[in-house]
Amino acid sequence: MLNAIRLGDWLTMLAGALFTAWLVLVCWNGGAADRAIVRSGGKIFRELPLSPDTKLHVPGPLGVSIITIHNRQARIESDPSPRQYCVRQGWLKQAGEIAICLPNEISVEMAGRSKNYDSLNY
Repeated sequence: MLNAIRLGDWLTMLAGALFTAWLVLVCWNGGAADRAIVRSGGKIFRELPLSPDTKLHVPGPLGVSIITIHNRQARIESDPSPRQYCVRQGWLKQAGEIAICLPNEISVEMAGRSKNYDSLNY
């Protein structure tokens, strides 16, 4: 079977693999984030730049959530929600990443120059 594959076939497969790898690197990336959008109760609570390190206390129906910005990354450090899914999300780094605490109605979204849409990217 391998004898039937010629040099041109191998080069075509190699070119296709390289093109696929390039597409993944270019298109599957949210890009660099330059600000964090914090929402509470579905409304924008504050929009924060990522350059200064900051701790923000955001009130919600269950209590106060603490959002931390450090080294151009953001995360929900603590939250009164029972399952702590948003805290386990960890550090958000790229534009389009988001951590949502549904019971406390708090979210942090990383935003960049252009808006990325999950339904089109994935």
